[in-house]
Amino acid sequence: MTYRQFDREFTKTLLAKAEKSERRRAHFNVHEDYNEPVHRLYVGMLADSYVRPHRHTDKTKWEFFMVVQGSITLVLFDENARVTDKLSLTAGGECFSVQLPPGTWHATYCEEPVVFFEVKQGPYKPEADKNFAAWAPEEGDDAVVDFLAQLQQSKVGDVLSQVSR
Repeated sequence: MTYRQFDREFTKTLLAKAEKSERRRAHFNVHEDYNEPVHRLYVGMLADSYVRPHRHTDKTKWEFFMVVQGSITLVLFDENARVTDKLSLTAGGECFSVQLPPGTWHATYCEEPVVFFEVKQGPYKPEADKNFAAWAPEEGDDAVVDFLAQLQQSKVGDVLSQVSR
């Protein structure tokens, strides 16, 4: 295998793919197979992308994020939708990466285009990869816009409520 280089042109292309995506984000897997023991991927995400709060329940599945371009907010929750922490991760900033232990409820949002690098344990098994929060709307639901606004305005200690239209 030859080396692979990731540069500014790569991030531009990834964000252009996110622009065309209904989910307003795009992934590029660095790993070549879902069965590999460690997964590495770049994610390009736009400000109107919604990542439903979730956790990885497998006790071996930690998750590592590092911002490469732009900034992102990582919101951590407890089982009852209480915000336990909000971390601002910025490329070249004071805090630019974080590793989450298995079972951590989390969601991300951004207010500008962002590219981040994610590392997590493989292999990928879609049926057991993540557990979504019942108190948060599914992607594509009409309530997403209001929930995302609530998420952005939340402070540590706030309990998020399911919004409906």
